[in-house]
Amino acid sequence: MSRRSRNNYVWHWQYSWDGIRQDTDVRAFVLPSEAEECDRMYSDSDSEADISGVMISKVPSAIPVTGESYCSCDSQAETSYNPRIRGFRQIKDCHCGEDDQDFDWVWDTSGRSTATLLSCDNRKVSFHSDYSCGTAAVRGSRELVEGQHFWEIKMTSPVYGTDMMVGVGTSDVNLDKYRHTFCSLLGKDADSWGLSYTGLLHHKGKKMNFSSCFGQGSIIGVHLDTWHGTLTFFKNRKCLGVAATELHHRRFYPMACSTAAKSSMKVIRSCSAPTSLLYLCCARLRRLVPDCIDTLDALPLPPGLRQLLQNKLGWVLSLNGGTAEESPDRPEPSLHLPATPLAGSSHSESDSEGCTSDPEACQRKRCRWT
Repeated sequence: MSRRSRNNYVWHWQYSWDGIRQDTDVRAFVLPSEAEECDRMYSDSDSEADISGVMISKVPSAIPVTGESYCSCDSQAETSYNPRIRGFRQIKDCHCGEDDQDFDWVWDTSGRSTATLLSCDNRKVSFHSDYSCGTAAVRGSRELVEGQHFWEIKMTSPVYGTDMMVGVGTSDVNLDKYRHTFCSLLGKDADSWGLSYTGLLHHKGKKMNFSSCFGQGSIIGVHLDTWHGTLTFFKNRKCLGVAATELHHRRFYPMACSTAAKSSMKVIRSCSAPTSLLYLCCARLRRLVPDCIDTLDALPLPPGLRQLLQNKLGWVLSLNGGTAEESPDRPEPSLHLPATPLAGSSHSESDSEGCTSDPEACQRKRCRWT
């Protein structure tokens, strides 16, 4: 029987390798024995095949993001990645920043991809428990309608791969559509917005620079203001800026997605409040008081009123405007855009203005697409 040419074997080997390494998400956590077996599958098929000249390019996304944690716990120390066994060292879970006991919503057991697993009273979602072959997503158990909605999601695993995202979407978003494709699911259409761990903001299949990267231990906050029709993101309890405007009269679900094997996220806060005079006053007070000062401690309030505000609107009074986080690649502001593009914060404006729900402030902070 005739043997195939050397070039055919090289091509076949590289094609097979590309299929496995199409995305670093697939085998992030492989045991040594599995790794050796995988190597044998593509090395012993023909002893005469010479593949020494084949160059396999490195994939930067295989290395998890570090140094972006909310806390400084030892458990959030730099993640060690061993390329020999293609795996991450397991890290103890961190509980910093988890203040709330009551949650308006958790992850929905019926609104999720097949490659997800819920735990911690459905507050923690784990993606691709064994290996990844695409994109998995999950949505919150409650549809967000009229009012003010704020939630925080902590990255509880190494953050890497094609994409890990937090955002919002309507009921029209198909969470299982890309289960065999590695992609940025949130923001791939007009029905969703997603903030990627790479710092890119996605919507309608487009993306723009919005923040620096976030990694394991990072806390991503999201504020949906249906009164002003704005969507605002926070990272580690500092405002990133207004991401979208003109969202009035629309119904959204909180959403998250990941392509990375054995990745996970956890809801550590989810609360809502009606858009009342009380809310508007608290939001205004927060903007008037410096971020380094606790709003409730700064006001001479009766104990009963102080406790009422803490219970009902403590999340509003604790939002940190701070100085807008700057992205080195963020474009300069432009006012020559349609009425409904995404908006990011500029370098010169403070977050006390950027994170307000004031539509005029949003208009001043529009940016060009990348």
